[in-house]
Amino acid sequence: MRDMKEEIAAPMQPAGAKSPIVLRTITEDEAGQRIDNFLMRHFKSVPRSRVYRLLRKGEVRVNRKRVDAQYRIVAGDEVRLPPVRIDISEEPGRPSSSLLELIERAVIFQDKHLLVIDKPAGVAVHGGSGRSFGVIEALRASRPRETLELVHRLDRDTSGCLLVARERATLTSLHALIRNAGMHKTYLALVAGSWQLGTKRVDAPLATDNRQHGERHVRVAETGKDSVSVFKPVQFFGPLATLMEVDIPTGRTHQIRVHASFAGHPLLGDDKYGDRERNAELKRHGLKRTFLHARSVAFDWPGSGVPFHVSAPLPSELAAVLDAITPQKRRAPKQSLRG
Repeated sequence: MRDMKEEIAAPMQPAGAKSPIVLRTITEDEAGQRIDNFLMRHFKSVPRSRVYRLLRKGEVRVNRKRVDAQYRIVAGDEVRLPPVRIDISEEPGRPSSSLLELIERAVIFQDKHLLVIDKPAGVAVHGGSGRSFGVIEALRASRPRETLELVHRLDRDTSGCLLVARERATLTSLHALIRNAGMHKTYLALVAGSWQLGTKRVDAPLATDNRQHGERHVRVAETGKDSVSVFKPVQFFGPLATLMEVDIPTGRTHQIRVHASFAGHPLLGDDKYGDRERNAELKRHGLKRTFLHARSVAFDWPGSGVPFHVSAPLPSELAAVLDAITPQKRRAPKQSLRG
């Protein structure tokens, strides 16, 4: 892999000035990223909301055509960067020092190619949806000389392993690995009821085009994208709940949550796809969020074949819930879940 290069910042503009129209030809190093992320790194002092407005209004063009925020730029693309008035009063703030410290403390692995974060529950992976900053903004603020990009995403309520690439070549190769089902992500989930389906592969396509009360609501639909989750029971808690190990060869939005509900055993604590009565019962045992934890990630590095594996222990607040619902006479050490 190439050596990490220091990012070159766009020149600062005086307050109230307009940036010039720029035609940029995308290089091999820049290829593969989403156009919205590319724009945010170019227009460093422009609020995220305005970047998306530029895309919606068609002021940003790729090869003289409109594109949406999900478009991934390729080498040779010609991107038209429109003039933007930069007003200091509209410049975004900086993540708080407490968020920066929280995320830096959550780093559980790093080398010159990759960072792995044991993401705390309640922290978004990126800003948006009413939240100014997330993991990636905090990392970029604390490591301003690095080019950092999310390899994948986790829901805000989900804790555990989150991969961040430290160079474009790593991002591109890991994205290719994910597309070819070469990355193995394992989760721990607590589902409602006593799971009697054994190890079960749920192969049900998911559609993300449904909105309810302004929020995305993922559903099983024939027109959706192929989605596969493999559920394996780990520990039973009578008729109340079952602790599951879940492997996801694919990684769709809300995939585990929707597939668990589709199988008749929704995740406990899930207020969107879950069971309200069971959630209320588990809340009395201390469960304050969706019981879902990204336990581990494993893959072979493209090119070299060297195996990579990283894991994050079950957070103490979730381990405490398991202790609370385990009958006294059946309680046993759960070291394998915490290591």
